[in-house]
Amino acid sequence: MSEVEESIMSYLSQSETDTSIKDLNVVAMLHNFWEQRQTGRLNGSSSESDGSVGESLLLYESAPSPGPPYVCYVTLPGGSCFGNYKVCETQAEARRDAARVALMNSLVNELPCRRINPQFITHSLQQAATDSAVSIEDACDSSTSIGTYSVLLRAYVGKTMLEFQEMMTIFQLLQWNGTLKALRERQCSRQSVISYYSQRGLDEYIRSSMALDWLGLEQRSPGRLGEELQVAQRELVLARRRGIELRFYKEKTEILSLALSQAYVHHTPEAFSEAPSHTHKQEQLPLQILYSQDTEVHNPALQSFTNPP
Repeated sequence: MSEVEESIMSYLSQSETDTSIKDLNVVAMLHNFWEQRQTGRLNGSSSESDGSVGESLLLYESAPSPGPPYVCYVTLPGGSCFGNYKVCETQAEARRDAARVALMNSLVNELPCRRINPQFITHSLQQAATDSAVSIEDACDSSTSIGTYSVLLRAYVGKTMLEFQEMMTIFQLLQWNGTLKALRERQCSRQSVISYYSQRGLDEYIRSSMALDWLGLEQRSPGRLGEELQVAQRELVLARRRGIELRFYKEKTEILSLALSQAYVHHTPEAFSEAPSHTHKQEQLPLQILYSQDTEVHNPALQSFTNPP
């Protein structure tokens, strides 16, 4: 656990019984924080805007529950997601607590130490090379995993850790789902994969494609989908109780839940006949084919580009 994460955990634990914090309108504070941030971005942009920054700025979602304790998630403009840390007896309390966690992380994310700079990149690459038992010199070669990681970091110089994590979450999901493995087997270059998905982001089409992949797996291995969903749900609960960013865990849970709901509707092989097994086959992605040697590493930051699911 990082020093910043420990500080957040300490704050969240102490503030559970702090009445002065409870009296604050954290929902409004969070909204105002991001409204000002988005307005600042629009003012600094040459693109035209209608001036409406507001209603859809933050997304609050309450997890289905017949009674307490209640769980609420809030998604920020870039896609980062946070949930309530404490045990909440009402939905309103869960909403306020989710906003409190998101506000704390949003404020910390604005600190200078949370900006990606050359010093941070150097430290991160050295740590990755040590943890993965590869040469730091490979960071200069974009065909290697650590080289790809270096390219991603340098592309985000000046941006925040949260912004970098928002982009990395997409590749974490693609690795978890098996799409990156399939693209590697077709010898698609990392650079073209990164370029495509960085520009497209994570949308409903990709989520649906991932759910279809899991439907196909459930057909081949009955019961696997339910097992994966239970694991994902446990991971989401544990991550929420740590007060950390939740998008990867929440997206996994929702994709698996969607697949499982469809598994109960479709019981015949014909249900899968219209859907190719991977997103890249459905879309005919413009990925160049390059022949390069993969370097196996085990650093968590590089898993999305190396390890099979």
